[in-house]
Amino acid sequence: MMINKDRLYQYDTKQRWKVSLFLFAALIAGASLFYTNYLVKSLSKSERTKAEVWAMSTRSIITMPDVDDQFISFVYAVRDSLSIPAIITNEKGGIIFWRDLDSTKTNIKEHADSANDNIHYDPIYFEKQLATMKRNHAPIALHLDTGEIWSVYYRDSDALRQLRIFPYLQLSLIALFLIIAYTVFNSIKKTEQNLVWVGMAKEAAHQLGTPISSLMGWLELVRTKFDAENDSILNEMERDVKRLEIVADRFSKIGSIPTLTSQVVYPVIQEFIHYFRVRTSEKISFELTGDNTVEAKLNVQLFDWIIENLLKNAVNAIDSEGKIVVNIIDNIAKEEIFIDISDTGRGIPKSNFDTIFQPGFTTRKRGWGLGLSLTKRMVDYHQGQIFVKESEIGKGTTFRIILKSNLRYEPTQV
Repeated sequence: MMINKDRLYQYDTKQRWKVSLFLFAALIAGASLFYTNYLVKSLSKSERTKAEVWAMSTRSIITMPDVDDQFISFVYAVRDSLSIPAIITNEKGGIIFWRDLDSTKTNIKEHADSANDNIHYDPIYFEKQLATMKRNHAPIALHLDTGEIWSVYYRDSDALRQLRIFPYLQLSLIALFLIIAYTVFNSIKKTEQNLVWVGMAKEAAHQLGTPISSLMGWLELVRTKFDAENDSILNEMERDVKRLEIVADRFSKIGSIPTLTSQVVYPVIQEFIHYFRVRTSEKISFELTGDNTVEAKLNVQLFDWIIENLLKNAVNAIDSEGKIVVNIIDNIAKEEIFIDISDTGRGIPKSNFDTIFQPGFTTRKRGWGLGLSLTKRMVDYHQGQIFVKESEIGKGTTFRIILKSNLRYEPTQV
């Protein structure tokens, strides 16, 4: 099997670039998460130290004897400077002190219009906060002079909690931006490429018009001069020239919306096989089987192009002699038509079943890798599907085209 090494190299290089960029992006994301995790751990240690200092200053205020007012003020200043949500409980689990909790939940007047009413608290709020703190961090034990042991519970500050989720939010926004940017630029690139291809195709059709008309005129002149109206060679030459007209017409219509009309599928395929068979090696046989009445919405010129590309691929896959079978199947249940094109060629590796339809992918020494890509696009124009139904190395390949049937079947009344 001859392989276009340059094109395979270009395709593999493109794939390697995609993998390299993905790995680079993953490296950046990993580095960001690692550094953020380092900062979170450092801040978490700092906040635990704050909680311990707050607990010790609170214990000092409770247990200290009569001392200088200036020292008491200093201890209070130290305690109040440490801002972190925390709760102190006694040995029985009762809440003794708290800090930096929601004041609307911890200081509630019984009557809003009274200045002297007693203050009470929201027990459910305290239970939830205490449960959260117990889940977040291990408690800090406070040993009092009386022998009693209090427990200090605390949770992360709002800044630390936001820092934990910040890298994920940042990476998500960057990823969203890159996806949108890639989609937009890729769409612009494809549009530009399509415009170039459409322009080249229409120019090729225009350039082919004059020599094709000239060839038709020369053929008529030869028939008249040599009285060869029914000469088989001239007839085949005329068929080839008409085929060139069809090809030129195809190119002239690229970029336009194709017109679909109801056609019986069998004779359309049969006519092309008759033309193609005499231009192929006699060692390759062709067979058309299946339902000869099913109809589908087709653009005959584009559909001929589909069959031509698939048959050429089948012929190229056969090294010396072999067989190509086209089978038309009417799937009544789903109102679909299956067209299976099978060959006895080299086969396709399973890993390439999807790749072969991508532009630029080819295993031939001389080829652009556009045949099956164009074929897939033309099948899409017919609102159908094409895929590799089955393939085995050394035994052959079957492509399947699925089209919507133009016939509608009513269920039989019993």
